[in-house]
Amino acid sequence: MQHAVGSPLPPPHQPGQGPHAGWASAPHQPAPYQSAAHPQGPHPGAPRRPAPVPPPPPGFPATPPGPVPPAPQQPPASHRPPAPQPPVPHPSTAPQQPPASPGPAPAQHAPAPSGHDATGHVPLPPGGPVGTPAAPPVPAPDPSAATLAVLLIGPAGAGKTSVAKYWADHRRVPTAHISLDDVREWVRSGFADPQSGWNENSEAQYRLARRTCGFAARNFLANGISCILDDAVFPDRPVVGLGGWKRHVGPGLLPVVLLPGLDIVLERNAERTGNRRLTDEEVARIHGRMAGWYGSGLPIIDNSQLDIPGTARVLDEVLARAIASPPSW
Repeated sequence: MQHAVGSPLPPPHQPGQGPHAGWASAPHQPAPYQSAAHPQGPHPGAPRRPAPVPPPPPGFPATPPGPVPPAPQQPPASHRPPAPQPPVPHPSTAPQQPPASPGPAPAQHAPAPSGHDATGHVPLPPGGPVGTPAAPPVPAPDPSAATLAVLLIGPAGAGKTSVAKYWADHRRVPTAHISLDDVREWVRSGFADPQSGWNENSEAQYRLARRTCGFAARNFLANGISCILDDAVFPDRPVVGLGGWKRHVGPGLLPVVLLPGLDIVLERNAERTGNRRLTDEEVARIHGRMAGWYGSGLPIIDNSQLDIPGTARVLDEVLARAIASPPSW
């Protein structure tokens, strides 16, 4: 075999032996069995040589020279003996197994539900509306301890002044009683007595007394003192009646109507003296006009069968409801 000119020759070695341990291929040396004449390998008819064995790593002994034992050759598949098969018993000689006793059927696992109602393989209960938790009960307000402005309305003989004084005397917080009739009587000379007829002078003094009462009530409330006022307010005259009180005292004023039967007011009016006592005709006319408060939305107390303490207790109950749900007037 001819080698290219200028390339080093490999060291001589015997068949089956690798090259010398200290020999390394030169750069650009053709691969084994390659030459310049045959770059793709040896001629098909040339004998094959074993591949060179690489040198061992440093610190390990070199492989002693000697023939390499050939790998064991396996015979062709056609010449291999068949693998032994286990004997198959004859049907007549095969042992008979006793029939299996019926047992509990294996548990059937339901397919896991899919969608929003499954977590892993645990089915969730169907969803439903969740009720809003109920709010804790709100305790009823105590009218005997709150700062209030109350207007007690009623005809002559209804007991407005007597009930107002008793209610103010028995409250747990400071409370003042303001009577419109008392303020009107502050005018000593030139007093316009309503018994002589309702005219411009009596109406002017009435308006002045109402403004004075409203001014006093606002001052009391500003200093933490409750007040209760009483007046014979007519439902058919809102400008000079209820509307005027609302303007002078404020929107927080709580009006309550005392309206006993006509026979009761006539009896009580007969017990009065001085300019506070009215004629029976005037009392009946005022009582008839007061009936217009029915259907107005204002709370009405019929105190025909109640004494003064009983009427004051009912007034507290009415005011507690009015504080929780103020009337629209």
